[in-house]
Amino acid sequence: MSQASETVVIGKIGAPYGVKGWVKINSYTDILDGIFDYAPWLLGQDGQGREFQVDQWRKHNNGLIAKLVGVESRDDAEAIKNLDISIKAEQLPPLEQDEFYWRDLIGMQVVTESGYHLGTVKELFETGANDVMLVRANPGDAFGQKERMVPYLVDQVIKQVDIAANTIKVDWDPGF
Repeated sequence: MSQASETVVIGKIGAPYGVKGWVKINSYTDILDGIFDYAPWLLGQDGQGREFQVDQWRKHNNGLIAKLVGVESRDDAEAIKNLDISIKAEQLPPLEQDEFYWRDLIGMQVVTESGYHLGTVKELFETGANDVMLVRANPGDAFGQKERMVPYLVDQVIKQVDIAANTIKVDWDPGF
């Protein structure tokens, strides 16, 4: 039995729109309608789900709506409401050297330039000003930290990302 390929959540199905199977789409892609660059979609939770193709889509007010193949009624649309929209990781475009997807940084070790081990990357998220790396501190951290929020600012704070060594070198005071 082959292992299922890794999946990436790129959005979520919203409420039904009308009576002909259209649904609202919550896109997590940088460009709102970039979600439609990927096909097929896997609808479900935790990367498990059925494949769906987008039949039609359009912008509506400040959002998106779509009609999926096989979703023909409001009841069908209601049945897929709130499901994650995932794609297989290999559907993502290749990156340039020194570029990373956030998912590749989760679990990496974070070390200061002076060699202090801050912990491991728990998650990354956007704020209005800049992206932030949430670092889970090591048990018994010398500074008593449980977690640290480290700005993901390349060159200013993030000095080196070494995928092979599974480490991110940062210019950051362990006391913060």
